[in-house]
Amino acid sequence: MFKIQSKYILLSIVFAFVSCAKRGTITGGAKDTLSPVLKMSLPKNFSTDFKGKEIKLNFDEYVKLKDVNKQLVVSPPMNTPPEILPTAASREITIKIKDTLQPNTTYSFNFGQSIQDNNEGNPFSQFKYVFSTGSSIDSLKIEGTIKDALEKKPDNFVTVMLYEINEKYNDSTVYKKKPRYVTNTLDSLKSWKIENVKAGKYLLIALKDFNNNFKFDTKTDKIGFYKEEILIPTTSKYELKLFKESPAFKALKPVQASGNRAIVGYEGNPKNCKIVLKNGNTILPTVITHFPKKDSLQVWFNKIKTDSLNLTVTNGNYNKNFTFKIKDEKRDTISFTATPTGILNPRDAFVLTSSIPIVKLDNSKISLRNKDSLSIPFTTEYDEFNQKINFKFKREEAQKYTFRMLPGAFVNFFEKANDTLNYKLDTRTTTEYGNLTLNLEHVKHFPVLVELTDEKGLVLASEYAESNPKVIFEGLEPAKFYLRIIYDENSNKQWDPGNFIAKRQAEEVIYFPKQIDVRANWDVEQPVDLAP
Repeated sequence: MFKIQSKYILLSIVFAFVSCAKRGTITGGAKDTLSPVLKMSLPKNFSTDFKGKEIKLNFDEYVKLKDVNKQLVVSPPMNTPPEILPTAASREITIKIKDTLQPNTTYSFNFGQSIQDNNEGNPFSQFKYVFSTGSSIDSLKIEGTIKDALEKKPDNFVTVMLYEINEKYNDSTVYKKKPRYVTNTLDSLKSWKIENVKAGKYLLIALKDFNNNFKFDTKTDKIGFYKEEILIPTTSKYELKLFKESPAFKALKPVQASGNRAIVGYEGNPKNCKIVLKNGNTILPTVITHFPKKDSLQVWFNKIKTDSLNLTVTNGNYNKNFTFKIKDEKRDTISFTATPTGILNPRDAFVLTSSIPIVKLDNSKISLRNKDSLSIPFTTEYDEFNQKINFKFKREEAQKYTFRMLPGAFVNFFEKANDTLNYKLDTRTTTEYGNLTLNLEHVKHFPVLVELTDEKGLVLASEYAESNPKVIFEGLEPAKFYLRIIYDENSNKQWDPGNFIAKRQAEEVIYFPKQIDVRANWDVEQPVDLAP
């Protein structure tokens, strides 16, 4: 009897314990959202007469370093970067200086977002360690903002630099030497600030520094600069607009692409480029065209039996001679690509692109008919450089068109004619499109290039205003557009970047602050104030 009672008592205790255990759930407590705290630094932050090679930072908890090589900004830049240890979580970070420090100079180490607590990753944001090798800490500053000269959004990780203007400075300094002071916008900032600067006269520039070497590389980097010298101290704020310079023209070594074509790569603008191809002293007939979507030119020539050919490229003062090998390879064959296919929108042109340059175009062997089989008059224009045939005709809404090109309509450079070609196009009703009228106010000067873009900056439609502030876009496919206005200083109907050596800024671009919604069967009228 006693044993049975004991069992019941034991079971009661177990059930009571389980019941109590279910009354609540053990949690880890509130999430840690606090940043690490610096308890001590050795030497102390903002020390003077610094002579050491090692700095220790001690924190109240375990910290880790994230992207320190990308986030850490040392000003002035060091020729040999400091070593930051350890790579694992620790309560202490050690900075080992590998470079020879300059005398009477204030140094700052801005860690950005790289120091984080080990558990939750809370950053010790924008922590700076500062010391001076002289008897005082420089305390002046300069600040401003970053913009892209063309695009709506600027790049991240833009380096902003100050070059001291003294007897050693000249315009080539930014290509060869590191700046006196530097900061970086890091991954989220459009504003910048350089602190701990001494009084003096400076050049201010910004770089999207792809090589991370604090030097301007025209082939890769974007640059922004303030044209006038800056005297510090200053209370002004400075806006820097970045652009990629157009490189000077340069031709690359030719390579054979087929039995009748060579490719010549280039840098810069090939607009005024001339190419002469020779077999020995004999000049060969050629046609020069652009290689689609590449910075290359195509040199077309008749197939020839020889070991090598000579090629001379000239462009203004540029002159370069090349020799390249010739092998017995297959010739190019003719083909045509039509754009668009299917629907022909009001703002589109019907274009045929030939795989080989055309030397003869016979409109009498081309017909254009509508859905009632009525003949429609048309004209053609040939763009030799891009190998494109443009067709122009008066089109009607809700219509069907058929192009038919008989053999011999096109004869290419190698005297080969096309086979019969047929293309069908449809137009929609005008109610399926919208119209947009822009009334430009306070225009500084004409001409202006007016562009409608998508969110990524791709140009969807453009108009050129030479004197009239009313700009009309008809037949737009329904969409939400971004609007930008370009002051076309040289009237070449395109945006042009600046040049540092010439002290020329990029052409001014203004973005309308709101999206413009154009819907089907809508007529939208929008005032655009271009006042500063």
